[in-house]
Amino acid sequence: MNKKAGTIVLIFLLAGMLLISGCIQNNNERNTTKESPDTGKGDENVNIQNIKVFSSAFEANRTIPRKYTCDGKNLNPPLELEGIPEEAESLVLIIDDPDAPMKIFTHWIVWNIEPVAKIEEDSIPGVEGINDFRKIGYGGPCPSSGTHRYFFRVYALDRKLELKAGAGRKELESEMIGHIIAEGELIGKYSRT
Repeated sequence: MNKKAGTIVLIFLLAGMLLISGCIQNNNERNTTKESPDTGKGDENVNIQNIKVFSSAFEANRTIPRKYTCDGKNLNPPLELEGIPEEAESLVLIIDDPDAPMKIFTHWIVWNIEPVAKIEEDSIPGVEGINDFRKIGYGGPCPSSGTHRYFFRVYALDRKLELKAGAGRKELESEMIGHIIAEGELIGKYSRT
């Protein structure tokens, strides 16, 4: 190989090494970005605090009483909250069933809840959206078969949302992006068998 060809090969090798090291560095930077919950949007400055969510009606990972289901009075159960940040302007509550066939089934979405320590039984604590029963308001557990898990998710936001009553879950989650400062969940179970 002549001297000129060797120099060209060396230049290409060096350029290739620089390109590969740049790609690796960019990939590492992407992997350190924290994912915001339910949004999938990266945000390196997110520091989400924890909210403890519990109920006087049932213990975590235990059976939700019939009273709060489609087989009973279909009332929302009481929820108690601890650890809401002082800077919270509003709360969001999303109740869903990830064990439903085909997709996660949304039972209740409520936003612009005052940052309170308790959500009362059979209440309308904020602005309600449409659930997957295609109704505005609470729709209790009502599994088609087997035992399903029900997630009671609470989010503290740094602002109130400008959504009209009857909005859907996708609209709600879109409005929450970048405004979640704390979150927590309670899981209950229910079976109709």
